[in-house]
Amino acid sequence: MKKYFLLLLALGLIIFSCETNDDPISPPETSEEMPEEETPVVKTVADYPVQDFMWRAMNIYYFWQEDVADLADNRFTGPSDPAYVNFLGSSTDPEDFFFNKLCNEHENVVGGNNAVDRFSFLSENYKDIVQGFAGVSKSNGVEFGLGRITDSRGLFGFVRYIVKGSDADTKDIKRGDIFIGVNGTDLTIDNYRDLLFGEEDTYTLNFATLANGTIAPNGRELSLTKQEGLVENPILVNQVIEHNGIKVGYMVYNQFAGNSGEPLNEAFGELKAQGINELVLDLRYNPGGFGYITQILGSLIYEANPDKVFYNRRFNSRLEEAWDVVGGDKTNFVADTGTNDGNSNIPLNSLNLSKVYIIATRNSASASELLMNGLRPYVEVVHIGERTVGKNQGSLTLVDSPSTGFGYDRDREDEINPDNQWAIQPIVSQTENSEGFGDYSAGLVPNVEISEDLSQLGSLGDPNERLFARALEEIDASTSKKDFTSVYPVDLFSSSSLQKAKGGELIFKNIPLISKQKADTGTK
Repeated sequence: MKKYFLLLLALGLIIFSCETNDDPISPPETSEEMPEEETPVVKTVADYPVQDFMWRAMNIYYFWQEDVADLADNRFTGPSDPAYVNFLGSSTDPEDFFFNKLCNEHENVVGGNNAVDRFSFLSENYKDIVQGFAGVSKSNGVEFGLGRITDSRGLFGFVRYIVKGSDADTKDIKRGDIFIGVNGTDLTIDNYRDLLFGEEDTYTLNFATLANGTIAPNGRELSLTKQEGLVENPILVNQVIEHNGIKVGYMVYNQFAGNSGEPLNEAFGELKAQGINELVLDLRYNPGGFGYITQILGSLIYEANPDKVFYNRRFNSRLEEAWDVVGGDKTNFVADTGTNDGNSNIPLNSLNLSKVYIIATRNSASASELLMNGLRPYVEVVHIGERTVGKNQGSLTLVDSPSTGFGYDRDREDEINPDNQWAIQPIVSQTENSEGFGDYSAGLVPNVEISEDLSQLGSLGDPNERLFARALEEIDASTSKKDFTSVYPVDLFSSSSLQKAKGGELIFKNIPLISKQKADTGTK
């Protein structure tokens, strides 16, 4: 499949020849002789390496490339075109240049759900993106949601779970705790990013109590410290319970992290060994991840059948023609000795289910939605929870490495321009299932609508926990009915998972992998 990579490079060479000695832009003519010290500084492409990389990569991969006039193939004649140099210099801020000049009506520019591009993003250091997708972060281990305080710009936080092995894991903080301030400053929609996601490694949470519909400070404080390189196990809970004679497997899976295929296979092996009859897969906090992990998880739930299409990806027309995948690139389930993060010798512990119960909420995005949508033609998916985020798109990590076709390759990091460590994560595809359905940009609608409640969050994995209990009622109709009336429903404003994942990602693998296997182009 090396032809895909070669075609890709050919595209880049045809569109823009890689000149090393760019012709300078001639200064404007003038009738008056200018003093020598006032001679304009001549700019070339070399003065804008970040913007040049962004334009060239977006011109090749961006899903809406044909809809952005400044990304058109004939917009500029080459890197020495004065118009191109002037365009690169039209914004010296790379972030502004990316969102305002290259993206198709990005949410960061036009705002709201009317934006065409809601999910492309970038980072000044590519390592931050790569580590985040691998489940590695700088964190104190508190995963939380943020809600609005009625009739104000104030926010409160509530703890969803604690990452094992983190600083928080050693301290007195647990699921359900509520906080309203950091270092004595009340949280608001204007300051929460700086207070909770800023540069300070250590901060103090100021806690509160929920009573009679009011959240009030209770004087309790706790200092927490972020740990560099904290690795979170995306499988938070994996257990089997017996419910009215039915063996129910329950798994909380919080991120489609890279290299989590084999741990997933082992976890399913444990469920299979205990002879489960039903499976509840909890994706309520899962913002997305790598596309190839959805293949593995889908095959573990349904069956390892490489002859059946799991999902289809559509790219811009130029890429589809270059890769000979006009109409989309079909991705199948994996084999019974599946990919498993590169190890093809380990048999998959497929459950061969005809029905699966999936808990998904407004935090569930991208790869979570891809899994649910991809399974539906083959498996009855009972969606319990809330309407999901609605990310039916995939992205690609692109860096300033022309020799790899701009695709990030961890084995070829030395080929990334040392003077430009920026990375962009643009939308490069839209996805659909084997029946052609992919119109869920407004989110997947639940079969059973229910949300978390601040007054009764419960413990994840406890059969009495609100959402799990509702799933058990669906599994066994004879279960005594509970009162699921919500007292303090969670009206989510943001969360730690959505902040880290930039709203939820479906990540495709890098370009060298495309060249090896065209069906594997692809999050965390």
